[in-house]
Amino acid sequence: MSLKLILMRHAKSDWDDPTLSDHQRPLNKRGRASATAMGDWLRERRHLPDLVLSSDSVRTQATWERLGMTAEVRMMRSLYLSPALQMLEVLRQLRDAQTVLMLGHNPGIGDLAQQLAAADPRDDGFAPYPTCATTVFGFEADAWAGVRPQTGMVLDFTIPRRLI
Repeated sequence: MSLKLILMRHAKSDWDDPTLSDHQRPLNKRGRASATAMGDWLRERRHLPDLVLSSDSVRTQATWERLGMTAEVRMMRSLYLSPALQMLEVLRQLRDAQTVLMLGHNPGIGDLAQQLAAADPRDDGFAPYPTCATTVFGFEADAWAGVRPQTGMVLDFTIPRRLI
């Protein structure tokens, strides 16, 4: 595979403070544990990003921090609650990374995972794309501009409840 994309939905957020806007919600206890477990899973399987493209929400930033990884990070307001097509366009504009982690929100991130998959991974967790669900795709493309729907080979997929 020439390019690798890791698509991750943010970990479980906290709804306890009604004064916070959706953008400001932090992770809850389960979300923090899930993000840490997902970081361990990615490292064990050697899915290590060169670049992170993330929504700039508090919960996506906290998810990235709990993964415990090192990479160039671009927090982008344009990825906050963005639809799949918009995320794909952001990805296609990249020129400088081999392995990218895109961290976002449903329904967009789950829709993008379904649209990119060349074949259904036949996993009950894939379609609902719960919090912190993660899919690793491989693409036979020399540049991100060449990534198209239904061309991603699903290399790996998991959800947090399988890890903790």
